[in-house]
Amino acid sequence: MTSSSVAERPIVAGLSLRVLGICLLMLLATMLNYMDRQALAQQAAEIGDELKLSNEQYAGLESGFGLAFALGGLAAGFAVDKLGPRLLYPGVLLAWSGVGFATGLARTYQDLLICRICLGFFESGLWPCALVTSQRLLSRKDRPLGNSLIQSGASLGAIATPIVVLLLAREGPGGWRVPFQVIGVLGLFWAIAWLLAVRASDLALDGAGPELAPELDTSDAHSALDPAEAPTMLRTLSRLLAVAIVVIVINLCFQYFRAWMPKMLRQQHGYSAQQVQFVSVAFYISADIGCLAVGFLVKRLANRLKSIHRARMALFLGCSILTALSTVAAVTPASPLLIVLLIVIAFGALGVFPLYYAFTQEISAKRMGNVTGLLGFVFWFVYGIVQTPIGALIDRMGTYSPVMFIAGLLPLVGFATLLLLWNPITRAERPSA
Repeated sequence: MTSSSVAERPIVAGLSLRVLGICLLMLLATMLNYMDRQALAQQAAEIGDELKLSNEQYAGLESGFGLAFALGGLAAGFAVDKLGPRLLYPGVLLAWSGVGFATGLARTYQDLLICRICLGFFESGLWPCALVTSQRLLSRKDRPLGNSLIQSGASLGAIATPIVVLLLAREGPGGWRVPFQVIGVLGLFWAIAWLLAVRASDLALDGAGPELAPELDTSDAHSALDPAEAPTMLRTLSRLLAVAIVVIVINLCFQYFRAWMPKMLRQQHGYSAQQVQFVSVAFYISADIGCLAVGFLVKRLANRLKSIHRARMALFLGCSILTALSTVAAVTPASPLLIVLLIVIAFGALGVFPLYYAFTQEISAKRMGNVTGLLGFVFWFVYGIVQTPIGALIDRMGTYSPVMFIAGLLPLVGFATLLLLWNPITRAERPSA
């Protein structure tokens, strides 16, 4: 047996060794993306003390990142549909890695703000490239698993970042700079590995891989779209609106904990810097398990429910119920119970993401990059707008609890939106009087 045939043999849920390898490379790209992003949040207290930043200024950094991410997503979505992801993917990764390295050289709030704006612009290229790649590589039934592998890189990056900070950051002025620079250098090695491993033919739109139009996927009884899900103009617009709302609510939930949880634990609950790093590691390990578990469970549950859509919806609801435990965590003092609640919330908060990505991949095959870029713009524009008011509210109230209470309820809004808008009843389908 040749090495090529071994690479094409299905080994995990219908994925060949070669396709799995590409998915793992995308996992590592997501990991680096979140490490560059999370290095600020994990050292926010130290950076804030040295540069004398208020919570409102810290929120300004998040706003700048979010608004730049929104604009960059539109550009990246257009570019990946035109150019393809093989060269664009490593290009944007090298760009954001360079900016991450430069963040370690910042001396003022203005320097940090410029770096965060540039970081947001270039990091926005991650998901258009990743979702176009997975759409072209994977069949409809395998996309949730592939997407969960890619998304799990977010939590792995968030797990690795506190460890890097613990190992490399030093106490005292400037001690926070080295982690930014080390993480930035790692992007160069990923880009080399990607260019060596991925062929242009792997990602060709008209290649011989799995079907690209989801409505044509008939590889098994539960892969093809149900007749009631047949694409119509109304359904396409309704679904686009649904995923636009979903991307806002699930990201506002997860990104709140990403950006604000370390500061909350330090300033409101009195945990030490080292304790916060360990809690963060546990939080993101749980998030990673949730993300991967959902990816594996979709296929198994679809066989029982005889529908991929019902399986996705059931798992989305389950994850949303877990994030709603924020209503309890918001009124829980520093204690083991608080940590357990945060860990359980993490499972659900990231678990909804592979489901969301699978829904977006039902919208369009040839314009997947534009769809992803548009949805990214919608969320990050909203994120950039709300961060400064959040920071001002926390400064004014002296507590993070009200925002956390609301953040965990948002995925339930996403579930209700999908329930109402994903398969609207058209006029032709309404029963006659």
